[in-house]
Amino acid sequence: MSSRWSAAPVRRSSLERADSDEERQDDVQAAQVAQLLRDRLTPVVERAGYDLEDVVVTPAGKRRLVRLLVDKDGGVTLDECADVSRAVSAVLDDADDAIGTQPYTLEVSSPGVSRPLTLPRHWRRNVDRLVKVTRSDGSTVVGRITSSDESSAELDVDGTRQTVAFGDVTRSVVQVELNRPTTPDEPEA
Repeated sequence: MSSRWSAAPVRRSSLERADSDEERQDDVQAAQVAQLLRDRLTPVVERAGYDLEDVVVTPAGKRRLVRLLVDKDGGVTLDECADVSRAVSAVLDDADDAIGTQPYTLEVSSPGVSRPLTLPRHWRRNVDRLVKVTRSDGSTVVGRITSSDESSAELDVDGTRQTVAFGDVTRSVVQVELNRPTTPDEPEA
């Protein structure tokens, strides 16, 4: 004996459908603008010595919020974000074909600790950090990154070395440590 549940279709008013369609159109347009800006701004950011990790464009009323995430080996400082902001702003001011005539607010920051490790350089920049890795088989492992190259990373998992091939990783995130052990080249807090 099987029972089937069926839900009645949810009916939306024409105003709700129109709002939903407008929001979807805004999202598509924002993604297209973000890609165009990524293509245009990557060389500018790289010339300044940084990697452009992400470009996010979000409609914010009559303005757009353009958020750039930049990084480099050793991290970025607030002053360096300001330098990148000035270089990028000059390009954006001349990029009516990319950003349009709509006013925008530019934010430049570092990706932060919660960013997933998706590229070999992310792993390299987080050597000595604790990371949680979810593998393609569904298993998870938590260990400290001891080294990395272009295809894998070595983790210290409770005193045992494990190699994690990037192709086998579905998600990896640095774990926040309040009492992270210091390395010989780091000052104690």
